[in-house]
This record gives sequence, C-alpha cells and structure tokens, in this order.
Amino acid sequence: MKKGFTTGSCAAAAAKAAAFMLLSGQKKEQITIDTPAGIRYCPKIEQIEMTDVYVSCGVRKEAGDDPDVTDKALIVAKVSVSELSGGGNDASGDASGDAADDTGSRVIIDGGKGVGRVTRPGLDQPVGNAAINSVPRSMIEKEVSEVMEIFDFEGTLAVEISVPGGEELAAGTFNPRLGIEGGISVIGTSGIVEPMSTQALLDTIRVELKQKKAMGAKIAVVSPGNYGLDFMKETYDFDLDKAVKCSNFIGQTIDMAVETGFDRLLLCGHVGKLIKVSGGIMNTHSKEADCRMELLSAAAIRNGAGTDLVSEVLSCVSTEEALEILKREDLIPPCFEYIMERISFFLNKRAGGRLQAECLVYSNRFGLLGKTKEAEAFLERAKE
Repeated sequence: MKKGFTTGSCAAAAAKAAAFMLLSGQKKEQITIDTPAGIRYCPKIEQIEMTDVYVSCGVRKEAGDDPDVTDKALIVAKVSVSELSGGGNDASGDASGDAADDTGSRVIIDGGKGVGRVTRPGLDQPVGNAAINSVPRSMIEKEVSEVMEIFDFEGTLAVEISVPGGEELAAGTFNPRLGIEGGISVIGTSGIVEPMSTQALLDTIRVELKQKKAMGAKIAVVSPGNYGLDFMKETYDFDLDKAVKCSNFIGQTIDMAVETGFDRLLLCGHVGKLIKVSGGIMNTHSKEADCRMELLSAAAIRNGAGTDLVSEVLSCVSTEEALEILKREDLIPPCFEYIMERISFFLNKRAGGRLQAECLVYSNRFGLLGKTKEAEAFLERAKE
C-alpha cells in the first residue's frame, strides 16, 4: 500500500520553499526536505504569492492509501522577516508567535487560519499555542534554518502555517474532543503516513489519557466507543463521550493508563465487545478473535444449561440475540456473575498490580448486565 506524508512534512516543505523565495527573490516550484524517517519528500509548490514583505505558498497533503480526512488539504506557509519585540511576533503582525521570544530561536512558528489552538492542558503544546506539534516544529525550524544559512541571513524569520478549510476538516478529527479549537493539528513523528496505521489511533488514546490526567482526573474512564451512550446517560447520568475511546485496544490502553500515572481504571462497554475480555482477549477486533457465543455458552454451561440451549446460543449472530435465549431461561444474572469475575481477573492480570481495573457491561436491549465489585463507586468518583 502507498505511504503518504504528514501535515508536518507538508508544513516544513512549504515553509522551506517560502523562505527560499523570500531570501532569494526567485520563484521555487518544487522543494526537497528530509523526513525524520529518512525518506526524502519532494512536493510541488502551489499558490505562490511573492511580495516585498512576505512569501506565501502551499503544499498539497498526500495521505497515500490512508483514509485521512486531511488528504488533499493545502498546507500553507507564510514567511516574513520578523522584528522581535515584546511578547513575540509573527508574519502578519497580529498573532502571538507562541511566546517566540522565550525560545531563542531565529525561526518563529505560529498557526494561522485553519490551524487549531490548544485550549486544554495535557497535549504536546501548552494552552494558547497553535496545535503544531513538536516534531513538525523541529522540521520547520531545521529546513528554514538551512535556507537562512545558504543566504547568510542573520535575522529572524516568522513562519505562519495555515490550512484553508481547516476548521471544517477538524470536525472529522479528534480535535474537538481534545480541546483544540479553530482547525486541524499539524502533526507527525516520522513525517510519513503509514496506510491504515493503528499507531495513529494508539497515539490519540495516549494523548487523551495524558490530557485527562493533566486536568485532574483520578480515574481513567475508558470505553470502546459511544455504543450505549443513552444507557450510560439515563442510568448513571454519565456522558460516555467524556470517556477515553480505546476502540479495540483494551490491553494497550491499560498499559498506557499505567504509563500516564493512573492507578485506577474503569472500563464501560457493550457486551458485544467486552464479553471477549472474559476470555482474556485484549484486542477485541473481530479479525483478532470472535468467540462471543463460545464464551456466553461456557458461562451458560457452568450454570446448568443443556446442550440444546448451548446449540441455540452458538447459532446466534449477535450477542443481543444470544441474550434473548439466556433471559428466557433466567440465566443472565448467574452467567454474568461469572463473566464479570473473569473480566475482572483478566483486566487486573494485564494491569499486573500496577492499577486497579473495574468494569461495567451493558446491552442496549437489556441494560446493565454485570459490574465488578467497585465499578459503580469508581464511576461516581469519576463524575466528581
């Protein structure tokens, strides 16, 4: 599958091209940069605007075969000579410059229209800064500094990164959840986009956990997704949208919660995902394992179910259908007493004594199915 290049690579390439044109006075329609992954990036330069005061140009995002909402977005860099004063300045004279005068750098980086701004702690950048992460900032500074050296320029350049339509694009990203307002983030650690990469999702989970911790959360409330949103709101007055979304990565989320400093974790989720945890499965994606009916059947057998009932359960397509059969025989309560014991065992086995994990399991049709010993107490504490 075809790899792509991150918004950070695009921003660095556009900034380098704009700096070159500003200092040389010559038009530049292609540029080359080195990504942290060691792969060279040679994009075309678009929408060039050259004036006596600044140069602005853009690089079109290439996501390769990755389904990235920012694919084909134009990442624009505007570069001008900066006169440092007061609290910092930027290319247009009206932005904060991200406290540029505190860094000692001769390349001042800020975000313009379509680039988000951080409003909550716990992210890569402090509150108030443009959401241009550390690696892209380093890439921009490196590439622009090289151009400054070529032309023996001893002053300071201001670089403003913007993304036309970035505010609309951000609605399809995690930014609204993370408190990044006004646009997308300029991100990337390797400079390269891996197709269908799970790493981007894992990185987002880690960021959300860090942010929750930085905002004072004592308990990491985690859920595979928003399935059961109404149940959690109506039953516990808890907005599941405020939980960290771990997708299928139960085990890795526990590991990251420990790394982040949490000593308590509450996992809330639909039986269709979490029944797998009762079998010790820590990645609940169907391509990894799909033993939902087998685990429900095992619990039923332990509680006296006969072969006919077990055969019915094993023939079911969904857990909701299987629960109908268990309910008919009054087997839901005893089965889920056992299932929750197993879930608790495997969650805490993964945690290895590093944190205490509790769990709530529900069904859209049947409501609360099971809970571990301190699950509701954890939820009440989390709501505080």
